[in-house]
Order: sequence, then structure tokens, then C-alpha cells
Amino acid sequence: MKTRITDLFGIEHPIMQGGMHYVGLAELAAAVSNAGGVGIITGLTQRTPELLAAEIAKCREMTDKPFGVNLTFLPSLSTPDYPGYVKAIIDGGVKIVETAGNNPAKWLPGLKEAGVKVIHKCTSVRHALKAEAIGCDAVSVDGFECGGHPGEDDVPNFILLPRAAEELKIPFLASGGMADGRSLVAALALGADGMNMGTRFIATKEAPVHENVKQAILNASELDTRLVMRPLRNTERVLVNAGVERLLEKERTLGAALKFEDIVEEVAGVYPKVMTEGDMDVGAWSCGMVCGLIHDIPTCDELIRRIMSEAEGIIRGRLAGMLA
Repeated sequence: MKTRITDLFGIEHPIMQGGMHYVGLAELAAAVSNAGGVGIITGLTQRTPELLAAEIAKCREMTDKPFGVNLTFLPSLSTPDYPGYVKAIIDGGVKIVETAGNNPAKWLPGLKEAGVKVIHKCTSVRHALKAEAIGCDAVSVDGFECGGHPGEDDVPNFILLPRAAEELKIPFLASGGMADGRSLVAALALGADGMNMGTRFIATKEAPVHENVKQAILNASELDTRLVMRPLRNTERVLVNAGVERLLEKERTLGAALKFEDIVEEVAGVYPKVMTEGDMDVGAWSCGMVCGLIHDIPTCDELIRRIMSEAEGIIRGRLAGMLA
């Protein structure tokens, strides 16, 4: 399948793996890239630029296909060594970067000079237009269904994607609710140039996470996610568990008086405990409503082959048949 995204990134299939904390390691990124998509290493999962450089080198040994690095720019008590991370990306020969969080304009000149293609993650049309204006090569448009941070506008992809298509000139991916060939065809029909999958790629054989995490996704329905930290205007969609229920009870009890410090036990340092140790009740971890569409744990190659086969079957069969 040929789209503006496959042309931009030099890939076979218009499918990207989203950056996910303690999930986007070399093993998963290489597997997605080897299957014809774009695998993504999550930069800030690596605690230092030196560790990121090592992870990039490891991925390079596992694939000769294009892969990228996610770099999320967020306010923090201890600001990450962003210049060091950017240098590690450039020195490692990575040519695709997924940025997220705050405006990445400060880092674009250096990345562009090194020949890096930048795709910025956006949850609204206005943010996507800003990313286009500052020179991003593409955007990933995240609907309200997505795992992680859906923004504060609550616009689902059936509205957000065609609105983005009306306004944007650069290519964009659909993100949030993407799981299979139906998702891809729908995204293309709504104006996107491909799709970005996060939660779906956690439930694959190569995803370097505890088996409990994969089984939790398989056991969940589309009704099993919750929105947390909404009173702090830092909304995150997560899979419900005992830790999340404790967090939500604090939000209900404290109301407008809620501070981050009140919920730090349920959100800080949670990812290694969940993804590595398999403690499923410790606190909040990102998961999309798409968990309701995930019923197996294939390899990345099996998953992407199936998606592309389903998509072609829908386009050539069901849709073309309707025209006849």
C-alpha cells in the first residue's frame, strides 16, 4: 500500500508503533520495522542519553529497516538532558523522530539539518496546524479514544480525523482506537495517510513487557479504561485496576483541592512495576479503549500481515462490491 506516509518514511506499510514508556524498547521497535512498519524506541525510558545511544545501537543490530525514536517534551522537576538525547538520536543515524508534549520548535533545526523526519503527536486540529507551521514533516492525530493523554477537548476520531484532513497540508496518521484492517481502512477513508498503534502493539509476542500486562489487555473490554488526572488538566486514559480506583476516589474526595502530590503513589514510578514486574494493581498505566478489539497475542509480523490483508480485502471486496 502506498500513501504519503510510506513515501515520507520509506516503509512498506502505513503503520507506526507509538512511543510507549517501558514498552518501546529495541526488541519491539525492530520487530515492527522488520514487518514493514515504523518501530519506535521510547527515548525517555532510557534514563540517560548514553543508554539511549546503546538502545539505538542494539536496534540497529536487529533491523536494517527504518525505525524511529520518541522524544516527549514535558515540564519536569528534573528536566531531562534533551540536548544529549537529541545528539544520541542524530549520532545514531536515526532518521525518524516522534515528538510529543510541548512545542518541539527549539529542536527542529538540528534534527532537520541531520536529515531527520519529525512527526509530532497532537490531540487537536489547532495543535496539528501549529506543528505544520513550525516545520514538522507529519503529525499523529490522537482522538479521545487513545491510551495515554487525549488532551482536554474530548473529540473522537470520527470527527477529529476529517477535520484534520480539511485543514492540514502535511501527511498525518490516525492514532487512538487503531487495531486492525478495519481501523486502517476507516482512517484512510477519513483522510489519514496511515495509522499509529500503541495498545495493540503491547499485546504482541515481541513486546518486552510482563505477561500479566498482555493478559490484562486481552481480558479487558472497551468499557475498562478510565480517565484520571482530569482535575489537574493532565488527563490520561488508563486501564482500570485497584490503584486507579484509589486514585479516582482521591479525586472525588478532594475535588478542586486535588494536587499532584495527593496521587503521587498511584502515578509516579508505576511503569517499571507494571511492565517489568507485572504488578497490575499498583497504579495508572496508559491503555486505549481499543483493548476491546484485542483478542490475541500475535507476532508483529503476523499482526501487520493480517492488518494489510484485512484492509485489502475490505477495499477490493466489500467496498468495491458496493459500487458494483
